[in-house]
Amino acid sequence: MSPDPADGSAVLIRRVAVIDGTGAAPQPDQWVLISGDRISALGPEPAGTNLSGHSRLHEIDGTGHSLLPGLINCHVHLCHDGSADLHRQAHDDTIPLATLRAAKNLAVALNSGVTTVRDCGAADGIAIDLARAVADGSITGPRILAAGRVITMTGGHGYFIGRESDGPDAVRRATRAELKAGAHFIKAMATGGVLTPGVEPNHGGLDEDELLWVVRTAHSAGRRVASHAIGGQGIKNALRAGVDSIEHGFHLDDEALELALGNGAFLVPTLVAIESITANAGQPGMPDWVIRKARTESGAHRAAFGAALAAGVNIAAGTDAGTPFNPHGDLAREMGLMVDYGMTPMQAIVAATASAARNLDIHDDVGTIGVGKQADVILVAGDPAADITRLREIALVMKGGDVLKDAMTPAVATEFAPA
Repeated sequence: MSPDPADGSAVLIRRVAVIDGTGAAPQPDQWVLISGDRISALGPEPAGTNLSGHSRLHEIDGTGHSLLPGLINCHVHLCHDGSADLHRQAHDDTIPLATLRAAKNLAVALNSGVTTVRDCGAADGIAIDLARAVADGSITGPRILAAGRVITMTGGHGYFIGRESDGPDAVRRATRAELKAGAHFIKAMATGGVLTPGVEPNHGGLDEDELLWVVRTAHSAGRRVASHAIGGQGIKNALRAGVDSIEHGFHLDDEALELALGNGAFLVPTLVAIESITANAGQPGMPDWVIRKARTESGAHRAAFGAALAAGVNIAAGTDAGTPFNPHGDLAREMGLMVDYGMTPMQAIVAATASAARNLDIHDDVGTIGVGKQADVILVAGDPAADITRLREIALVMKGGDVLKDAMTPAVATEFAPA
């Protein structure tokens, strides 16, 4: 059900611990009132809020549960599902098949507590169209911010889902074309990568002057820029050009860290992506060249993450979902690796909520719990601030006031009309 202010209905979540996404300690025994698509009241139990204006309440007893902002995955590829050979899947899929695959992935992500995703590259404008379909209610899923086609050099990483462009004028035209197509942000490739044949992760991609024109063009239109950047020189080229986020960032040196701190750029480390490939190297179907490159990068991503964390670089959570053996719905696994590699559970929660929302520039509406914020919330049994693995089992998902998953027991969720 969805609370509708027009008929006086609302959702009241009672006796719940609130983890608001800011990094503040959990607040026990809270209640949260949701009317329409917004949080209209919250406070300690009993809050003393006047409920007389609500003729119908759907009450949820949150005893033993934590309420968090809906999770945000800052790096996904909706058209891919964790196939052993992403390059072949991208080559072989028709537009209808890729679209159906993406719709299924949206459902998987939503079921895992993710209410917002940033699609970091898809062919044929599919992710942009899916974003429109979710926004107008044609399909159900997390809200989507989509880059559309990536901007890459000829033959560069991701060329099969990109606009191949060489030189400042060409990349400027390519960026404008994606903006015209409806891209919410721009994705530019500063280095080679693991999943494209014929390029290496530490090879260069777009040059600094090309990246600069991507950034200038996107920023002039009010759009942010994310840059795939694995090798050290490419990372620094992207940061000097002014990109807003570094995706992967496996080779961060002191100069790169200083550049990131200087311009407030985010790191989206996608730790689970390399882990998934190396852990499944014996499975059939994955190309040998993918395994070789992933093994080369294994370990570097952990060291870079630790250095960025110690330096105080902004970190936002993202999984690179859709890459080999890395299905949608595994953001909790990424957050677990963040904790294994040095974060506290609360820092990992912030990376997937408030920091992720700032990275996507949607923090005025989502990413934290507060009065007036969009009612994107999840319920989790136990305390994920003490045990991050609790996020692997989501009891309830609400997006914009709509209850889209409810695994609470019937005895816990009841409806009544107050006297």
